[in-house]
Amino acid sequence: MKIGVLSVILIPFLAACAAQRPYARRQSAPDPGQAAATAQAPETPQQEAALEQRLIETAQELKDRNQLNYKIQPGDLIEVTVFKENDMSRTARISGNGTITFPLAGSVKLSDLSVNEAEALLAQKLSEFLVKPQVTVLIKEYGNKQIYVLGEVKKPGSIEIPAERYLTVLEAITMAGGFTDIAAPDRTKILRGAGNTSQSIPVEISRITKQGDKSADIFLEPNDTVYVPQSFF
Repeated sequence: MKIGVLSVILIPFLAACAAQRPYARRQSAPDPGQAAATAQAPETPQQEAALEQRLIETAQELKDRNQLNYKIQPGDLIEVTVFKENDMSRTARISGNGTITFPLAGSVKLSDLSVNEAEALLAQKLSEFLVKPQVTVLIKEYGNKQIYVLGEVKKPGSIEIPAERYLTVLEAITMAGGFTDIAAPDRTKILRGAGNTSQSIPVEISRITKQGDKSADIFLEPNDTVYVPQSFF
């Protein structure tokens, strides 16, 4: 998903952090960033850790929301299950031509279909052999990897990691429009993983831009969240 689409979701979060005041309650259903939108600038290590965890959760919710409208692509890893037909369950990688091979159905092209459309197509193929088959498709791994850039950048949202190359933290921030006027670049962090395996990796941007230390420009991994906090005046 392109950066512009998720900017709409995260602008409330960005504005609330910049102004340091609670985000106004919406009458409609809350968006994924609403829980994090009321966060004040952290003053203690405990508050900062809590904010980081909320940001990780926000990025995961954005990923879940993206999947609702996502079109299956070559390279995606999907899990297919058929209700009451456990021996037919399969985990399969979408081939370069957009197909998978599935028991009874044979070769089925699923690329450019939504999850619901893929389920319906597989159910249709299997209906020649099974009575009213109920098919569930779950995307286990995206062929196109994404990272998230949140906080004091001009276009917060998700960024797709280019195929067959790495993406650094500074490149990701640049693709997100660069820093806002109230950003604290040298307090940038990479939030990686979740739960007991989560990491908070500090990135001192001035080491990269002013001192030319390219080793400080860390390579990002899929599902990383780059967080740029606001400056304390």
